[in-house]
Amino acid sequence: MLKINPIEIKEVGRVEEVKQGIIKLSGLPNCLYGQVVDFENGNKGMVIEFNPKCVYGIVFGDEHSVKIGDTVTSQGKPLYIPVGDAFLGRVVNCLAQPIDNNGEITTSNSLPVFQQAAGIMAREPIDQALHTGIKIIDLLIPIGKGQRELIVGDRQIGKSSIGIDTITHQKDKEVICIYCWIGGNQTALSKIIQAIRKNGAMDYTIVVCASAGSSSAEQYLCPYTAATLGEYFMQKGKDVLVIFDDLTKHAWIYRQMSLLLERAPGREAYPGDIFFLHSQLMERAGRLKQEFGGGTMTFFPVAETLQGDITGYIPSNLVSMTDGQIYLNSGLFQEGFKPAIDLELSVSRIGSKVQSEAIRELSRGLRYEYVQFRSLQRLTRLRTKLSAEATQQLQRGRALYELLIQEDGAPLSLAEEIVLFYAFQRKILEMVSEEQVKRFKDEFCEFLSKDNSGIIEEINKSGDLTGDIRIQLDKAINEYFRTLGVG
Repeated sequence: MLKINPIEIKEVGRVEEVKQGIIKLSGLPNCLYGQVVDFENGNKGMVIEFNPKCVYGIVFGDEHSVKIGDTVTSQGKPLYIPVGDAFLGRVVNCLAQPIDNNGEITTSNSLPVFQQAAGIMAREPIDQALHTGIKIIDLLIPIGKGQRELIVGDRQIGKSSIGIDTITHQKDKEVICIYCWIGGNQTALSKIIQAIRKNGAMDYTIVVCASAGSSSAEQYLCPYTAATLGEYFMQKGKDVLVIFDDLTKHAWIYRQMSLLLERAPGREAYPGDIFFLHSQLMERAGRLKQEFGGGTMTFFPVAETLQGDITGYIPSNLVSMTDGQIYLNSGLFQEGFKPAIDLELSVSRIGSKVQSEAIRELSRGLRYEYVQFRSLQRLTRLRTKLSAEATQQLQRGRALYELLIQEDGAPLSLAEEIVLFYAFQRKILEMVSEEQVKRFKDEFCEFLSKDNSGIIEEINKSGDLTGDIRIQLDKAINEYFRTLGVG
């Protein structure tokens, strides 16, 4: 019997123009938006616009290696990337190719980079908390698994640190973490990877990066690749956290590409579809029903403001498509309040529903007390004489202010947060000096674990404060302050 080899049908076109990463092509009459094209030098590209006369594409890799007159072929297929468990612990580029010199990644699975988000019938309500280990977030801006929470603020005031601390805190919690680095410098990325490795978090983390030296096409594709890698785990029933650092630079790159394509500029020279660019990405977060996989994917998009202007085009776009925002204030950062989260502008629209019983009880009224303290603090700069009630409010506010301060790289367990704020609820910390509050915050959990290690384990397991635990905590708090000479 005559054996006939399978015939591979390809369209063949030609490069007509190369302009800063945008490639003008001819000879591809059946092209689709988002389809892959192969250049004769081995690079891959993608179609991003076409009209009756020509096709426009972007090239992944070295854009300068593509020359006018080069041939280009297409099989009419959308862009797929490999996905799988083998990616854990690796650093990859926008095409999910390893760039960490640790060998090839072998996997048999692949998914399309651009795919429609799960519909409403495939989703379930969010009812589990994502514990970050950051006190001010877990108590006052809680996050649920499947939520989209924007982290927004000026440059260099701790936005990335929130994401890194959250990743390192997921150790032994069966949460897959993906850190997506877009448009930043390579040195900063190396420090982030080093911090993740140092804390033993790389085993459950994937880093997807397209740094400032990468082509515009790679920076544009990078967040979609991160979301696709996350969807693989979500569809297998896993919990996933994806941090996009940052989407402001992603918007800059898309604006650059759009202006080179001569699309009509709108507000701040961004094209009209900039909202769609990010909203289709944000929609991919959520919690799936069991029949669709049963996993969750939580997004922490990061956006940059200029001089604290949260009403900028990209930040306000992202605020409208997320479930809340964590706003970092440069003024708070400069006065030493870290993380520099402004509770007057930060909110979580989902997370409070998923808090444990103890956290919900202890956090009740804290935001109001903190905001009232800040307001009273501003007033006292003008007045020296205060009523007894105002003085008491200031003392309690200062204790809360000190308790909320937390250094980078020191996330706390659920039990540690509950124990500290239980002491605040008992109105003990407002009776001691500021220095003693600092010592209590740093030393008490270690003091407690020496003689009452079972309490920490029990609270971590149940997330609740039983009557017996309260009695033991009261006793331990009194004993600790007696060691400091406070009666």
